[in-house]
Amino acid sequence: MLMRFDPFRDLDRLTQNLWGGDVRRLNGVPMDAYRKGSDFLVHFDVPGVDPNSIELTVEKNVLTVTAERTRHWGDDVDEVVVSERPVGTFSRQLFLGDTLDAEHIDANCENGVLTLRIPVAEAAKPRKVSISATGNGQTAIAAESTSN
Repeated sequence: MLMRFDPFRDLDRLTQNLWGGDVRRLNGVPMDAYRKGSDFLVHFDVPGVDPNSIELTVEKNVLTVTAERTRHWGDDVDEVVVSERPVGTFSRQLFLGDTLDAEHIDANCENGVLTLRIPVAEAAKPRKVSISATGNGQTAIAAESTSN
């Protein structure tokens, strides 16, 4: 199971309500997460981020996504009229449950969306237990892994 913990989410909402407007936080990267078959998929919105600047690290059960968005203005800009797009370094952490295989995470960035495919660990997958009878009145039970 994928666990999400963001202790600053409520503080950001309070700040937005007190000062109004759009208070943006770079590490508030929108994401979707869902299970599909024997994988968890996580999509992060990272528009304008160079895929080479994205770094994924896993330490124990914490997955950290870090990336940097830079300005694409040249040095010859005379005047900035509007600047609303956040720039800088952002990060997002996900707490991975013990049922996920953090050793085999697959990542792909396409069209401003970073997609992570996190497989369910073999030990956490459902197993079919077959029962066979032996001729001397004893029963042997063997466990088999089944794929979905």
